[in-house]
Amino acid sequence: MSFNLVESVKDLLPGDLLNRAAGMLGENPANVQQAVNGIIPSILTGVLHKAGSGDVHSVLNMAADSAKSGIPENLGVLSGGGGGLGSKAADILKNLFGDKVVSLTNAISGFSGISSQSASTLLGVAAPAAMGVLGKQVTDSNLNAGGLLSFLNAQKDNILNALPSDLNLPEVLGLGSLSGIAGKLSGAVPSVSTGIGRTAANVADTAHATTEQARSGSRWLLPVLLILVLVGIIWYFMNRHSPASDVPVMADTVSAANDTAAAAPLATGPEQIKVKLPDGKELNAFKGGIEDQLVNFLNDPNSSPGKDVWFDFDNLNFKTGSADISNESIDQIQNIGAILKAYPKLKIKIGGYTDRTGDSVKNKKLSQDRAASVAAALKGAGGKTNQITGAEGYGSAFARAAADAPDSARMKDRHISISVRAK
Repeated sequence: MSFNLVESVKDLLPGDLLNRAAGMLGENPANVQQAVNGIIPSILTGVLHKAGSGDVHSVLNMAADSAKSGIPENLGVLSGGGGGLGSKAADILKNLFGDKVVSLTNAISGFSGISSQSASTLLGVAAPAAMGVLGKQVTDSNLNAGGLLSFLNAQKDNILNALPSDLNLPEVLGLGSLSGIAGKLSGAVPSVSTGIGRTAANVADTAHATTEQARSGSRWLLPVLLILVLVGIIWYFMNRHSPASDVPVMADTVSAANDTAAAAPLATGPEQIKVKLPDGKELNAFKGGIEDQLVNFLNDPNSSPGKDVWFDFDNLNFKTGSADISNESIDQIQNIGAILKAYPKLKIKIGGYTDRTGDSVKNKKLSQDRAASVAAALKGAGGKTNQITGAEGYGSAFARAAADAPDSARMKDRHISISVRAK
């Protein structure tokens, strides 16, 4: 039997391990299994796309580095500080998907029915595992750039066929179809492999000859993966880094003309905490997130409400091009509703903002519709009508980044905020 890259990675995540992971994440095991079935071929498709787009050397270096670092064999490199699982996973995902990591996380969440946080965690576990398996092939077969392209070209059908159609990965990657990935990869093989790479036949022979070796390797990796999964999940809940600044990443209120997926916490996101309310209720939230900031403000006797006091939602997403709040955002809506109930004197105003791309009139209407949608949702979550004094869309009026600025800069201009008017 010839070597199958997808199945080799899946072998590292058997059902019993995923069931335990589901319990720790608080998710349905069937949904976690479905998420992993989408995550593994998605990561490997990212590898195909990057390698076929002329950056095979970057993929080769990532794979070789993973093997050199001992991923997933050496758990010390996965669990230690800044060089740990989260850091390496984030580097791999960013290298493969760039600014589309957020879109991929949301797509996995929507496809499988798990939260965006859980999707982020599973991506953080699967990315180094997948790259470790690929790295083992690179080192065991002594592949160079041409050899790696030939190997990936031989694996591309298995990878692309394993992608669930409902996941719609081409849209996430900004491509028309998956056939473009396959075509680019096939076209890249002769140009790179001639004179410097191993031929496809040689690579295929090597992969076939080492199938039993790969199988035996997967057997010794199974007990390691149990710890790997647990390390990833425990790291997610206990050792996530705080944001780089005091301003959290904003949820999506992007322009109607250039709508992109909403922001979601990545594997290197903020620490999860419990926020205690005066009525005894505890909220699951993120350190430095809107719940944490808002409750600290309300509990501070020296803080004063006013028109200039705003707090930004950090886990609020909308369906693309609409004011429909996404399912994974309900938790934060419920949390703010609980805060309104616990602080009956609290009065707030909702503000909606976009970046400068697209039509300014459409942007303002979209921001208004989204602000009104959030206001209505908060009333449904326990907020009294008199506690929400208004909802206004400001469009791009307060945007700081230029329309042609990188998305990472414009993302800060796309958000929904709460102004505290009375406490």
